[in-house]
Amino acid sequence: MLDITQAFFIAFEMLARGDAELMSIIFLSLRVSLTATIVATAVAAPLGVLLAMARFRGRVVLVVVANAMLGLPPVVVGLAVYLILSRSGPLGSLGWLFTPAAMIVAQIVLTFPIVLALVHRLTESLWHDYGDHLRVDGASRPRTVYELLYIGRAGLLTAFLFAFGRAIAEVGAIIVVGGNIRGVTRTMTTSIALETSKGELALALGLGIVLVAISLAVSIASFSLQSLTGRDR
Repeated sequence: MLDITQAFFIAFEMLARGDAELMSIIFLSLRVSLTATIVATAVAAPLGVLLAMARFRGRVVLVVVANAMLGLPPVVVGLAVYLILSRSGPLGSLGWLFTPAAMIVAQIVLTFPIVLALVHRLTESLWHDYGDHLRVDGASRPRTVYELLYIGRAGLLTAFLFAFGRAIAEVGAIIVVGGNIRGVTRTMTTSIALETSKGELALALGLGIVLVAISLAVSIASFSLQSLTGRDR
């Protein structure tokens, strides 16, 4: 039976000695997941607000599709991105396949509907409560989007963290488009999958402990930032 204490010691030892390969894996995981989550949030959050504000034919269909995409199978997303970025695909000339860029694209596809759906649900009620006041004030559409996002910043932060959690825990899509290449596209999750398949369960659990610690650190930093910006307003 795997000794969990041993796993803790392995994780601590790897971090204490600043293992170069481990540090590379950690930084790549953070770079890919944070980049994908930031890009997805920057685009999907305003669109979620606009979807809550606007009234047009087909709006309900878009809302249903956005919510349905919350359950996108990661491997299917990886396959779709693979086909698009392959040499015979429409974006094959970019040469992104089996690079961190391809992994970021796959994670953007996975996290985009999460932010869109959650922000839409949040701001739909906010628009109902504050929409008339913003109209009376003569607020422009960009300002209205900003104000609603600021009012609902706690919910926006939740959407961001939810999306980041999905991204940094992802395995299937990034293996398909990244290939789990040592020193190039190997992340925390793909390393855990690899070590588990090799029977190195203590090392796999150690890596898992590091991954959980990173996720907690990012969450704490995000909530601290939200608290600071709230006091500065």
